[in-house]
Amino acid sequence: MGFFESIGRYAELMFEVFSKPQRWRLLGRQVVKEIEKLGIDSLGITIIISFFIGTAITTQMVLNTENPLLPKYVTGLTTRETLLLEFSSTILCLILAGKVGSNIASEIGTMRITEQIDALKIMGVNAANYLILPKIIGFVVIVPVLVIFSMFVGLLGGYLVGFTSGIIQPSVYVMGIQYAFNPFYVTYSLVKSLFFAFIIASTASYYGYYAYGGALEVGKASTKAVVNSSIIILLFNVLLTNIMLV
Repeated sequence: MGFFESIGRYAELMFEVFSKPQRWRLLGRQVVKEIEKLGIDSLGITIIISFFIGTAITTQMVLNTENPLLPKYVTGLTTRETLLLEFSSTILCLILAGKVGSNIASEIGTMRITEQIDALKIMGVNAANYLILPKIIGFVVIVPVLVIFSMFVGLLGGYLVGFTSGIIQPSVYVMGIQYAFNPFYVTYSLVKSLFFAFIIASTASYYGYYAYGGALEVGKASTKAVVNSSIIILLFNVLLTNIMLV
């Protein structure tokens, strides 16, 4: 399938997805379930990865900026900027693309090859709207919450590694976190995460929805979903950075 044909097919699917739901109350219940399945279940890996990244960044900054010309608080400042600008939005969403994207693609792909989607269509149900819209809404709603947790836990990890190992005084680290803080960077990360969440959920749903064949095709669909959503995230990261920061 050609590039432009794939884009047209994706646009057609999204048109079906965002058509008016047949039952709003059912949509609300499904969204809550997807928030729990796609978001809350990803909180653990978000906290673990963010904590260790925060500790690693802080440690490396201390070891690589031992210069009398540089103030000590530059470690906290650099850790804050790294987490806020890139890790807690872009890198975290790349990780979630692997976890959540493959989950969505395999779930919908399995329903396709077992003809459950065809059965929904025969019953007069808009299968794309019924299956995909709750996933997109739920994931877009919960990802900014995960980003906030990532920022906080990452900074906490840097603080704790300084406190326990003594490589940097906690008060100096906190001074660096507070120094020249720009609140817009938090907004910037949250806006990026909304775009990335939509990309992950919609791309994974697209590949799962059109996974015709057998179990092997579901695996291929999951792989394509992760790879292509990651590429699109990196592309939009560049575009959004140029639009919002330059």
